[in-house]
Amino acid sequence: MTTIQTSATYLDGRITVHPDICNGHPTIRGMRITAEAVLGFLSAGESPAEILRQYPSLGTGRH
Repeated sequence: MTTIQTSATYLDGRITVHPDICNGHPTIRGMRITAEAVLGFLSAGESPAEILRQYPSLGTGRH
């Protein structure tokens, strides 16, 4: 059986999935930070402002 790997976008392109980036895990706008990592920070009690301080590129709209 052949598996075809493709890319996908979700939430108006804010979350992307590409098989060659972060082993296919969903990432934020094609960056190499996973959506899972951001959700983990939030669930651990980090504020959005603190996450943006640590990862300023998340707030710039650039990737």
